[in-house]
Amino acid sequence: MTPETDISVQQTWSLLEAVTDPEVPVLSVLDLGIVRDVQVKGREAHIVITPTYSGCPAMDVISMNIRLQLLQHGFEKVIISQVLSPAWTTDWMSEAGKEKLKAYGIAPPNPTQQVCHTKLFADNEAVQCPHCNSWNTRRISEFGSTACKALYQCNDCREPFDYFKCH
Repeated sequence: MTPETDISVQQTWSLLEAVTDPEVPVLSVLDLGIVRDVQVKGREAHIVITPTYSGCPAMDVISMNIRLQLLQHGFEKVIISQVLSPAWTTDWMSEAGKEKLKAYGIAPPNPTQQVCHTKLFADNEAVQCPHCNSWNTRRISEFGSTACKALYQCNDCREPFDYFKCH
């Protein structure tokens, strides 16, 4: 970009596709659905994000990476705001992001309606193994490698895997 050229909102959204989640690097901030709004005025950008959960330790790194990405591509000022309401939900994740999770070996979140129905009848949510696609799995721990994931194991292929918890 030359100094005389303003960057459009659409170009800004495209730039954000390159900003990844430090905890799950195959997901962009757009895949996660945490970018709520993008406003551009001249060479200034205002980005609104919602954390996946209150106190998420990755949000500072994500904010820094958004800022760096935009500054490197011609913005002179980047303002990042966090909004907590409405609370983020896994329903905001893109379908492409869910597929990326599965290919990476992390079970993507189940649809909210299925999770709510499942939790009414069982303590252990039905989660499909990302390795062999079996539904014959069991939760080992409510918390996996990060607080937003649970640790499961497949009873068929015996592989352990993280499940990106629905919320």
